[in-house]
Amino acid sequence: MTYNEAIEYIHSICWLGSRPGLERITELCNKMDNIQDKMKFIHIAGTNGKGSTSSMLTNILVNAGYRVGTFTSPFVYRFNERMAVNGKPISDDDLAHIIEVIKPLADSMDDPPTEFELITAAGFLYFYEQKCDIVVLECGMGGRLDSTNIIKKPLLSVITGIALDHTAFLGDTVEKIAKEKAGIIKEGCPVIYGSMPESCAKIIEDTSSLARPCDYSRLRDVSLSLNGAFFYVTGYRKPFKLKLVGGYQPRNAMLAISCAEMLSIDREAIHKGICETTWPARFEVLSSEPTVIYDGGHNPQGVDAAVSTVQELFEGKINILSGVMADKDYDYIASRIALIADKVYCVTPDNSRSLPADKYAEAFEKQGVTAYAFESMDKAMEKAYSDSKKENRPLLGLGSLYMYKEFVDALEKHK
Repeated sequence: MTYNEAIEYIHSICWLGSRPGLERITELCNKMDNIQDKMKFIHIAGTNGKGSTSSMLTNILVNAGYRVGTFTSPFVYRFNERMAVNGKPISDDDLAHIIEVIKPLADSMDDPPTEFELITAAGFLYFYEQKCDIVVLECGMGGRLDSTNIIKKPLLSVITGIALDHTAFLGDTVEKIAKEKAGIIKEGCPVIYGSMPESCAKIIEDTSSLARPCDYSRLRDVSLSLNGAFFYVTGYRKPFKLKLVGGYQPRNAMLAISCAEMLSIDREAIHKGICETTWPARFEVLSSEPTVIYDGGHNPQGVDAAVSTVQELFEGKINILSGVMADKDYDYIASRIALIADKVYCVTPDNSRSLPADKYAEAFEKQGVTAYAFESMDKAMEKAYSDSKKENRPLLGLGSLYMYKEFVDALEKHK
């Protein structure tokens, strides 16, 4: 099997969509001799912050001398990013090999796996063959019925935060969503959780007596610039210089630091791992004169965090190029973006769940913000970049991570 054939096969089952449940992944893993039971995991769920926290924790563990597998979603540039060892994405040849092994097993099932279930199984096989010491395993959606939840005894369960998202699958209140996320908690396994409403924290703590909140009071003297974040953490003599710009990243870092401390990782490795972390599409500065940034804030909580960072870094209004999925609360998102936007350039992301650009633009017009709808990212970038350069006004790309590559490619063409 070639790489292209492997990718084609993976995507050929995407029509099955999201079907929460562990029956199919259980059958597939049984056919794979349950290799996931022979590995060690750190399991991460949460509405936002999973990717950044996973990346920081991976870097910490690598600096501590471990061979670390990382399973994340979605990818930004290439599919291979979804499974990596020591930060290096799976090679084309290795992916082709892995899918060649799994394909006949999946094809033999009366109820075949979904795309994400197939990818989860592929990740397990790759990390097993690569002899990883620890796997940082990010949930796809929710937790309780997510295919990654087939693992039995993680070293640590992490819940980064709780907010409304994927309500059609996870529930229409934060408490219902918290119960789904808490589904990753296993008896006798330690749990740490990040910022969330008190009602959600109570659900987590009622689920496990071993659950502990992240102590954000240790985070102090935080300052942001377009070069990153600078902060101190109680218990560490040296300051942390984080390359990630977003105002929410020091809190993600504090969560990753707390995870590493619970695993008794050396503090020098923790400090170095945090300071070395890079992660694309999270308030990433892509260009200057004018300043162009991309942030993958795609739900209300993520947009709130991006808006807060803009308000801290810039005086006055900025331009926004944005696209969202139709299942998001786009009226709320528009109301928040309106606080920082001079003009908004709306696009329809290349995804079947996307909100049409003209409908998105209408939401901004209701907020009294000038908004334009474009039929393509190329046209939107041409206008947005030209206006921003003429006005010497920052331009922020904001929306789904699926939109990132298209945004970057259009920027390279027009700047």
